[in-house]
Amino acid sequence: MRPDDTEAEESVARAFVQLADTLVAEFDVMEFLHQLVERCARLPGVDAAGLLLADPGGRLRVVAASSDEARLLELFQLQTDEGPCLDCHRGGRPVEVTDLADAVERWPRFVPACHRAGFSAVRAIPMRLREQALGAMNLFQVDAGSLSPAIARIAQAFTDVATVGLVQHCALQERDVLIEQMQTALTSRVVIEQAKGVLAERLALTVSDAFSLLRGHARANHHRLADLARAVVDGTDDITPRARPGVRPQPPS
Repeated sequence: MRPDDTEAEESVARAFVQLADTLVAEFDVMEFLHQLVERCARLPGVDAAGLLLADPGGRLRVVAASSDEARLLELFQLQTDEGPCLDCHRGGRPVEVTDLADAVERWPRFVPACHRAGFSAVRAIPMRLREQALGAMNLFQVDAGSLSPAIARIAQAFTDVATVGLVQHCALQERDVLIEQMQTALTSRVVIEQAKGVLAERLALTVSDAFSLLRGHARANHHRLADLARAVVDGTDDITPRARPGVRPQPPS
């Protein structure tokens, strides 16, 4: 086995362990979903990832993204009602476009937006358990081309683990429990975005650095991400004195 193969296998094993660890004890839905997209974005050939979940009415919503560019593209899909995640969710099957230039007729507004963001290829993976469709995840690629079969299988495995984890954590035998959990994640997304804006303005940070600071503080102090975000927005928890000027917050490993 080559050294790079061993390193790749160890990285994937660590990712599965981390995802599994997040499923036990104090389960934080938003942290779990952000770990999912970040791990997928680190796979060879993948440059960014974004995740959409369906709300109680069946409409897809953005809940996690590995970068601001990916988040904006996911939002753009919903605004224009076109893109790989929407097609993937509706059909329940992966959607891969190895060169977005060939998909202009299929997604006339989404493709130019991808090119402006610097992406040339995309693969969408369904979050699905049997007949229950929860959402879909996009894997964006800077370079045109197909992901290797091994990487595609790993990305699908990550997504499957996350899907089963969400369902199992909720002890889902009834759909109402799933709807409640998904609604919590979608509502949490709003307050987290607000907290990112508050911190970015207060500390003159980029939105990405503000989010890294928020996540790092939540993990270091064993707070739920959404609870801490709500406290920052309400002004009941001021985490800014812990940020040293001129030092970029480091994202959680």
